[in-house]
Amino acid sequence: MGMACFIVDASVTGALLPRHLRAIRQTGLVDLTLPVIVTGTTVDPRLSYMEQRYQVHCLITPSLPLGARINQAAYASQADWLLIAMQQQPLEAKFWGLFFPQLGACTLDVFFIGSDLPRLSERLRQRFLGAATAVPPYIAIRRAWLERIGGLDPELDTPALTDLLQRLYAFPTRLQTFNLETARLSHDSPINNTSPKPPRTSPTR
Repeated sequence: MGMACFIVDASVTGALLPRHLRAIRQTGLVDLTLPVIVTGTTVDPRLSYMEQRYQVHCLITPSLPLGARINQAAYASQADWLLIAMQQQPLEAKFWGLFFPQLGACTLDVFFIGSDLPRLSERLRQRFLGAATAVPPYIAIRRAWLERIGGLDPELDTPALTDLLQRLYAFPTRLQTFNLETARLSHDSPINNTSPKPPRTSPTR
């Protein structure tokens, strides 16, 4: 198994898909080229171009909803960590360069990448009052943990991502955030500006 694999769905990222791929490949870590699986439902000539330019593998399954597509990509990757795009907006390449070293000796189950975890009161409002679930730009989840909670709901399309987040909150998941503030503090640290400090832990309950 590899250390990590990106899963980027074309319907989630939309027209900004090339920016996601460009940021992933321009991290500045020349010795680290993580595999990327692009999932989608439509055969598009542009995907062949992106497949070659950004060294990605396209997995096109016209009949599968989003949940099933990501599950299939996770199974195909066999990576220890899965970095899943959750929003259309990409993260900066510099940010990925700071995040990757976190995975080496990590004992957590999930990282929320690019935003903070919602407070417990917000999660309760989402669960019981049907409020909109806050979705981070990316999550990094251990493949073993994704399998343990049953993967994404294969019957769901767009709601599969928020359903996954709600189940992560419901399970005793070891969650941590890595956001832009953490990345800046890590980069600007006078002690060591090459190895990011551990992200701030956010309680799950």
